[in-house]
Amino acid sequence: MSCRGCRLNELLIEIKAEGAFNRNLLREATGHVRFRNALLQQTEDETVTIDEIGARELADFCSHHMDIEGIWFRLPEGPWKPMHELAAVLETKWVDKLIAEQRVAIHFQIIVDAQERVHAYEALARFVDDNGSLLYPNEVFTAARARGRLYALDRLCRLQAVQAAVPLRTKTFINFIPTSIYSPEFCLKSTVELAARLNIDPSLFVFEVVETEKTEDLEHLKHILTFYKNKGFHYALDDVGEGFSTVEVLAELKPHYMKLDRKYVQGVAGDEPKQRTAELFLQTALRIGSVPLAEGIESREDFEWLKQQGYELFQGYLFGKPSLIPNSQQEGRHAHAESSYVASYDTGRSQ
Repeated sequence: MSCRGCRLNELLIEIKAEGAFNRNLLREATGHVRFRNALLQQTEDETVTIDEIGARELADFCSHHMDIEGIWFRLPEGPWKPMHELAAVLETKWVDKLIAEQRVAIHFQIIVDAQERVHAYEALARFVDDNGSLLYPNEVFTAARARGRLYALDRLCRLQAVQAAVPLRTKTFINFIPTSIYSPEFCLKSTVELAARLNIDPSLFVFEVVETEKTEDLEHLKHILTFYKNKGFHYALDDVGEGFSTVEVLAELKPHYMKLDRKYVQGVAGDEPKQRTAELFLQTALRIGSVPLAEGIESREDFEWLKQQGYELFQGYLFGKPSLIPNSQQEGRHAHAESSYVASYDTGRSQ
């Protein structure tokens, strides 16, 4: 079996035309790109498969001479999109190089328990461009998604997180994008093998569903989580109120951890609607046996309110900002505490 997104092969683009006028001009244009050896395939239904250089030429021709509203493109096995969106895809070629060169660094952020003892660190993936300047994670993931490289980027971050956990030998939370995983038995094989090769107990890893990647295929998500569970891993759900709205669904998924999103956390001490959401979230987590974690805490008032309600774990600027190396002062201050290591990547947000 070969996974669609495993390798950074040359990006091939399918283009099709609607209407007699567009089809006639497309035949004329493809004769030119065929001469340039850019055209790889042309079918009887007027669909052509072309490389990026040829696609750029063809896009220019279409915009100047054809009815652009009747021209469509897609990446292999992806949905058809209007031709005017192709330029944005062609401009994301840089993300291939970033992935190939593994230009990702893990930053750490503290997670504490109700007594403000270190319980974990969350590691956020940060990326750099050719010049060493930082790139926003949202920019990188958006480019990878547009280019069909989401699995390759997700896999890179996942493996880097596992590798980073080696010296700590403690619990590790690793975010993952369920929509990028076609078959967990195959796509997650490298993660399982790396953990085994590094001699790390799989129960030390907690895989967390990325909040911004809401899956519409619940059965597929259950398949992935079952795979993790059968391999000895734990898993967590983030931003539960958005993607998984019923107690029945949550009970079926049985997450080991549930995270309350920052939008319900920040200002909760003085906001009754947020308080009702936080209370309902807590009740749901406890009812299904999940550990509740509140993220994005920046004020002591919010921390104290959530703690009084019964929340168990907390994360946010109040306790520390992300840094390349866990703050030594924090480690010294909390040396007696149970320590875990949480590795994840976000899509542009900071705690």
